[in-house]
Amino acid sequence: MVESPVDGGSGVRDGHDHTQADGDSHPHPHTHSHAHEHLSPADRTVRRVNMAAVVVPLLGLWLAIYLAWGTAFDWTQAAISLSMSMLTALGITVGYHRLFTHKSFTAVAPVRYILAALGSMAVQGPVIEWAGAHRKHHQHADGEHDPHSPHHHAGGEFAATLMGTLKGFYHAHMGWMLAGHQRGLARYTKDLREDRVVAAANRHFKFWVIMGLVIPAVLGGVLTMTFKGALLGLLWGGLVRILVNHHITWSVNSICHLWGTSPFVSHDESRNNAIVGVLAMGEGWHNNHHAFPTSARHGLRWWELDVSYWVIRGLVVLRLASHVKVPSAEKMAARKK
Repeated sequence: MVESPVDGGSGVRDGHDHTQADGDSHPHPHTHSHAHEHLSPADRTVRRVNMAAVVVPLLGLWLAIYLAWGTAFDWTQAAISLSMSMLTALGITVGYHRLFTHKSFTAVAPVRYILAALGSMAVQGPVIEWAGAHRKHHQHADGEHDPHSPHHHAGGEFAATLMGTLKGFYHAHMGWMLAGHQRGLARYTKDLREDRVVAAANRHFKFWVIMGLVIPAVLGGVLTMTFKGALLGLLWGGLVRILVNHHITWSVNSICHLWGTSPFVSHDESRNNAIVGVLAMGEGWHNNHHAFPTSARHGLRWWELDVSYWVIRGLVVLRLASHVKVPSAEKMAARKK
């Protein structure tokens, strides 16, 4: 396997690979308040769509639990739900995050498109917008311009009191998505917009969202040869799967900037959280990630489970990926607290 050393830089910004020696991206002075500005019709539409993406899967969970009481959840539905959850989660962790946002490895064109399609099925937004918001997060980590820090908002700091901490948790977990369209992301995504494979997957986002619901429904119907099986496939492998994956991903933004350990210097409030680390396929080793943003490996110690990195290594073995970046032992020692 080809592994390249990576420093503690902040990764890709402005569509290019910018790294800094200290690994920190200092926030710029606050210039305007997002919380109190008037929402345009487009912002209101984005807010409604994001709210629907949160509420509809929740309604699906309630319906699935109602139907499952006693008879409607079995090994068939469990297999459909688990497989769809794993595949679409990897679309986010390996594809959206480590490949497209941070360029921690390279992959052949079919793999890039498949990962973007799987990430689209997770219903967390088109790949280019997702990557732009995340690059902005790293540039302004836990500063006032961070889109989803639990520590700051337009009026000041969150975490001074218990109620402030809870408000910060809500903002980082999901509240930031309801504030309207993220502006100024184009400056972070020039490279992705010029990538024909990524641009195509970005255009096909809505199609893959629909397919993320159709596929489990078809599987449920075919495997059980019943209409009820198709409905349950849609619920468990579609809506419930989206709900669970949403909250696991959002926990990286909220929990992993509030609770956990920080073994490395990162100049922000990122934390390693073992529970999120396991559930989010390695994404919960968040302090490791903020210390070494362009590293394909987030679980830097042998016991830090990182399924996403195992998948990347598997792609390398199959000669579908290469140029995997990991920090050297010297770099990690230099950034240890």
